[in-house]
Amino acid sequence: MRIYLDHNATTPVRDEVVRAMTETLEDVYGNPSSGHAEGGLARARVETAREQVAQCLGAMPSWVYFTAGASEANNAVLMGLLEQDRGGLVTSNVEHPSVDEPATCLEEAGVGVTRVPVDGEGLLDPEEVLEAAGPGTSLVSLIWANNETGVVQPMEEIAEGLRSRGIRLHVDATQALGKWPLDLSRVPVDYLSCSAHKLGGPKGTGCLLAREGAPIYPFIRGGPQERRMRGGTENVAGIVGFGRACALASDELSYRMVEYARLRDRLWEGLCAKVGEVRRNGSADHVLPNTLNVQFLDTPGEVLLQALDLEGVAVSAGAACHSGSISPSHVLTAMGLSPEQARSSLRLSIGHGVDTGQIDAAIGLFGELVGRIRRAGSA
Repeated sequence: MRIYLDHNATTPVRDEVVRAMTETLEDVYGNPSSGHAEGGLARARVETAREQVAQCLGAMPSWVYFTAGASEANNAVLMGLLEQDRGGLVTSNVEHPSVDEPATCLEEAGVGVTRVPVDGEGLLDPEEVLEAAGPGTSLVSLIWANNETGVVQPMEEIAEGLRSRGIRLHVDATQALGKWPLDLSRVPVDYLSCSAHKLGGPKGTGCLLAREGAPIYPFIRGGPQERRMRGGTENVAGIVGFGRACALASDELSYRMVEYARLRDRLWEGLCAKVGEVRRNGSADHVLPNTLNVQFLDTPGEVLLQALDLEGVAVSAGAACHSGSISPSHVLTAMGLSPEQARSSLRLSIGHGVDTGQIDAAIGLFGELVGRIRRAGSA
């Protein structure tokens, strides 16, 4: 049996989600835009899912716009700046590519973009963000929990500061949803992006939340769907699956945070004891309970990743969107690691289905394989 420690890349679809989607595919075949009974049943399933997603996020259902995932939602918000007065954008230097690349496109179109640096633990200083968001700033776009390190940003403080200045905030909450408390009734975020497949839901489904009064512009034109913001027939089964995954997250969050943290800490302590010469990348205090980014000194990360895969353990060298790349992680180098240190690092992420026995087995394999690779490198 394989040991899957790459839940930040994607998660196995929960059985409850599969059942909900299968029922929808078999029995709810109408077009939600149709006026007959079959269409009405499909439309009701979409709206139920909208309520489940909203409840999980402490939001109003009317704020939820379904998308094909967080990357689409991120692009929709950032590229929407071109529809406005092209005021400036403030972001960070550790963003997901689906924010960083649109930001580069905006720069090329003449929009002023400021990238705020993080410290050695991967954390933003709220005061630096607020200082960067000066007059003329239209939007601040930040990742709530980093996809590579799991570092959780002080979003509450940043959001309150921006609200007092009348500057809108967009957050990419893809990694935080289902692993961290998110309550937009308490945190004044204007836009939020997330994906279903990071919390036991299907790939190809996600959403953009836009708080009432926050301007959004159609990102797929050609139909009345999603209040004319995203034309095209809805992915009803995917949306139903997303809603079910969010309902599970609402019910299980407290348990997940405790159990994932227990397994993560056991993994870290085991690596320290069995492997040695390891360093933790990112804050140990402000971090998702399921995520561990580790530097294995004098050990090429890609070699270790491949060796682990052959032994039945799945891990990641960084963002899944960059798999196959030999470039060092921009997140880790932004935190001050050298390219060599970044290339010696792996992301280990825990989720549903991982248990103590698997963690202990993985620790044993790490000890064996890292020792072998280090001996080969020094020979």
